[in-house]
Amino acid sequence: MKAPPFAYARARSLAEVFDLLARHGDGAKLLAGGQSLIATLNMRLSAPQLLIDISRLTELSGIQVRDGMVRIGALTTHAEIERSAEIRKDLPLLAQAAPHIAHAAIRNVGTFGGSIALADPAAEWPACCVALDAQFVIAGKAGTRRVAARDFFKGLYATALRPDEVLTQVEIEVPGPEYRSAFVELAQRRGDYAIVGVAAHAKRARGALSDVRLAFLGIGAAPVLARKAMAAIEGKPASPEAIAAAAKTLAQDLDPTADLYSSAATKMHFARALTGRALAALIA
Repeated sequence: MKAPPFAYARARSLAEVFDLLARHGDGAKLLAGGQSLIATLNMRLSAPQLLIDISRLTELSGIQVRDGMVRIGALTTHAEIERSAEIRKDLPLLAQAAPHIAHAAIRNVGTFGGSIALADPAAEWPACCVALDAQFVIAGKAGTRRVAARDFFKGLYATALRPDEVLTQVEIEVPGPEYRSAFVELAQRRGDYAIVGVAAHAKRARGALSDVRLAFLGIGAAPVLARKAMAAIEGKPASPEAIAAAAKTLAQDLDPTADLYSSAATKMHFARALTGRALAALIA
């Protein structure tokens, strides 16, 4: 397994990145952590003419909490998020999901923004960002724009990013103290891609859940919000019966695609079971 030939450029600024993207168009690929890109190169699934190394752009790294907003730079590694006290305090859903991402060696190098921009349907971060109503900050020569996570993922490895743009930062509002999060997924082995997973987030008050978000990974070509199931549990007393009723509505939300390990029917069964676990965790 050997990568095809390509040119290499280490960018010293975002302006240089934009110039290179403008000159090379679809023939250029951004190299951040490289944990996905290098594998696709070696398997000849990707054959760019130019790799633009953005790993030294320190302005794209780091975690900041200010004015009720958590800002995570695109080059922040999975391990940095996993170890962050601010993330554990303000965005526990991300802290819960991080240990499920591959293995420690990959989490030490792979990046938050790289995972989001790749948009693998079995990846943890895209579903978490959808559940948390994240905003993605995207920069290009023409300026900066923001795209909601729910509008960003368009399909299998397809996003709202244009060829001449870079995802620079993710912004997530700090939830109030009454909010709870739960992340559960099922994989063949710890560190494997998820067969099915769910990122759950809701407000818990007086024995009921409101503002419920259930974002699934591993089900379709992009993260899926289970809107019918969310509506079924919204505002109701969080009893085992209500949880079971919400899980039953998933057939109206999800259209699972079979993979090497599981049929569509099996995935639906897993999704219902994980939904029950996630909702039970929110009210525990």
